[in-house]
Amino acid sequence: MKLPFAVAILTVVGAAIPAHAHHSFAAEYDEKKVIKLTGAITKVDWTNPHVYFYIDVEDDKGNVTSWSMEMGAPGALRGRGWDKNTLKIGEVVTVEGTRAKDGGFHGNARNVTTSAGKQLGAASSQGQ
Repeated sequence: MKLPFAVAILTVVGAAIPAHAHHSFAAEYDEKKVIKLTGAITKVDWTNPHVYFYIDVEDDKGNVTSWSMEMGAPGALRGRGWDKNTLKIGEVVTVEGTRAKDGGFHGNARNVTTSAGKQLGAASSQGQ
């Protein structure tokens, strides 16, 4: 009797973790806060449920701000021509997307243009 109960508890907990980690676009991002940033890649997290990359963006006064940008899932990105090596540390990219509602330095990427001029859709959840 203890084993079936333990299995049931683990199933419920396991199912709740991915659901908690995933969110809708409207819950975190404001579609009216459109952003376009250019900066150097400092980190790439190619993991489910969303891929993130981080860029250092320099303003007109020379101040550098670190931004995190969310993209779609790895599988959705592969379908748009991405792989885990597309973005390279130190590469300068331009990203178009939407800023977070809280005004922090993070956003949802819609398109990314690499230093080679290749533009790739970022599998954004906006409008889905």
